[in-house]
Amino acid sequence: MTTLYRGTIESVLSSCIAVWGGGCTDYNLKALQRIVNTAGIGKFIAMDFARRGARVILACRSVSRGAAAVKEIQAKTGNPDVHVRPVDLSSLDSVRDFTKKILKEESALHILVNNAAVLGLPRQITKDELDVSFATNHLGPFLLTNQLVDLMKRSAPARIVTVSSVYHKKGEVDFSHFHGENGTYELDRVYGHTKLHNIICTNEFARRLQGSDVTANSVHPGIVMTGILRHCPFGIRLFFSLIGQFYFKSAEEGAVSAIYCAVSEEAEGISGKYFDSNCSLVLPAPLARDTALAVKDFEICERLTSKL
Repeated sequence: MTTLYRGTIESVLSSCIAVWGGGCTDYNLKALQRIVNTAGIGKFIAMDFARRGARVILACRSVSRGAAAVKEIQAKTGNPDVHVRPVDLSSLDSVRDFTKKILKEESALHILVNNAAVLGLPRQITKDELDVSFATNHLGPFLLTNQLVDLMKRSAPARIVTVSSVYHKKGEVDFSHFHGENGTYELDRVYGHTKLHNIICTNEFARRLQGSDVTANSVHPGIVMTGILRHCPFGIRLFFSLIGQFYFKSAEEGAVSAIYCAVSEEAEGISGKYFDSNCSLVLPAPLARDTALAVKDFEICERLTSKL
């Protein structure tokens, strides 16, 4: 899901975008527009934005689920300015259609939260000849951000927040993975690869946006009880659901680090960094800090998502 606050947000499963007039501080977000996912962390990010008075747009593959989330958020926050828009991050055409509509309808975008995530999918190749996990978790959100970044620059100050994961430390960079080649589809292996690419490209966005008053950071939400394991075998889902009751964060708790990066005064002006689930600055994996690799990764992602 994605949330939009007079601007736009990107995501398929859990993403949020917000736009508002004013600085990035922990205050009411009146006149702010965001896009949020209908489930999990994304819904609670959207809920928080709506409570602050933002205009919120939920971007989701399932319009019916999105509509249900809109109804819940409106009822709990008293904010009627919450809406749903369809987008499937695994399809580049769907992302283009979504951003085209946002650019046509919205005059500003101040917060974009990318929170898309699938885990445990078998190897599947999309019509864009991309692995579905890489398309959903990374290349779709990358394209969405890249197409909205000029709007964010015109709306500055603005913030891009990418929800990654501590599992990026298990990730590797092999660009053939984008096409479903040379990969091992064991539980979180592909997920770790995609979350590493998230941080690498977010850091490159930050470098390219220097001087624009648009920041870009990545966050780890913690180990969170959401529906992300729904594609995993039943035994794995049962095991994690049992231990998760005692050791994992709730989806509401998992939304905290992304919200902190999106609206807090403390995060103002910080860019190209990685925050842990306690909202503290920490170093990501060495590959995520390789600036030469970031340039190469970004250029390859631009090439793969360009419309020929």
